[in-house]
Amino acid sequence: MKKFEHGGDIKSFAKKAKCQIEEVIDLSSNINFLKPKLDIDFNSLDISSYPNYDKLYKAISNHYNVMKSEIELYNGGSSAIFKLFENLKLKHCTIYSPAYLEYKKAAQNFEYEVDLINRFKDMNKEVKKGSFVIFVNPSTPDAKCYDIKKLLKLWIKKECTILIDESFLEFTNHESITKYLKEYDKLYILKSMTKFYSSAGIRVGTIISSKENIKKLKEKEPMWKISTFDMTYLIEVLKYKNFYRKAKKKNKENLELLYSTVKKHSFIKMIHKSEANYILVKLKGIKAKELQEKLIPYKIMIRDCSNFDFLGKYHIRIAAKSKKSIKLLDKAFKEIDKCI
Repeated sequence: MKKFEHGGDIKSFAKKAKCQIEEVIDLSSNINFLKPKLDIDFNSLDISSYPNYDKLYKAISNHYNVMKSEIELYNGGSSAIFKLFENLKLKHCTIYSPAYLEYKKAAQNFEYEVDLINRFKDMNKEVKKGSFVIFVNPSTPDAKCYDIKKLLKLWIKKECTILIDESFLEFTNHESITKYLKEYDKLYILKSMTKFYSSAGIRVGTIISSKENIKKLKEKEPMWKISTFDMTYLIEVLKYKNFYRKAKKKNKENLELLYSTVKKHSFIKMIHKSEANYILVKLKGIKAKELQEKLIPYKIMIRDCSNFDFLGKYHIRIAAKSKKSIKLLDKAFKEIDKCI
């Protein structure tokens, strides 16, 4: 598996499975399987003039209960990560791992010295003074929510710059760390609405920090970087509060169903407790790559997690999608069970 490869490459999988893209059951990508139904006429949008982002900033600030002056927008979460690494110009980075692979990639691209801390075994490891600390909460690929109050105190004591990635927080009932913005001036928070609102093709990522930090980030950014289409979609989607409540409830139900469905099979060694919309599974008697191959005839994609730090060739991630897809996965697993 490639070093920084991600899940969700449906086109390549469909070619391998010799099927149509619409037939693929994608359990490799942890994007919400529910989509808000919006009535937007994109043909009516005026794209002859440059976009004005005032309404988008207002919608996002209301959604996260922060001031407009405390947010900066980027064309996607990954773009926000890379720009933050570039603009902070720090020397050392500490990534609590396993974590979203773009952090390690960005650190390498901007020549940071990288220290990886194993979240499963060494959470209390001391961090270097002044390091750029990265913590994903809920974590990837295991979807655990951490109470990081104690860690925050340790990082602050070490005068670290801190980035908390809350891209999957909306699937949970946990509070955001935004309340700590007033307590520490080197805290940054990453938000990505595209996970919960099933809109990975809408490229908008949000960095939340103090007014002073955001002002410095804005000075290094171009005036226009988000399209009118992206902006219009997100403004509309944030109006649908009923979708937020229903999607959260449905994802939790299907996560529980996925857990109970997967755990009963003979080649499952362990399932990490999850609080988002995906599970991390450790296999036995079959490697992740082998299981992927066996699922191709069933047109089912899962995520091989062997390229995550501190995980290995027996780790997979499965996203909680529709009940139908979970039933089909169960059927496939039952048949694979017979052959192992």
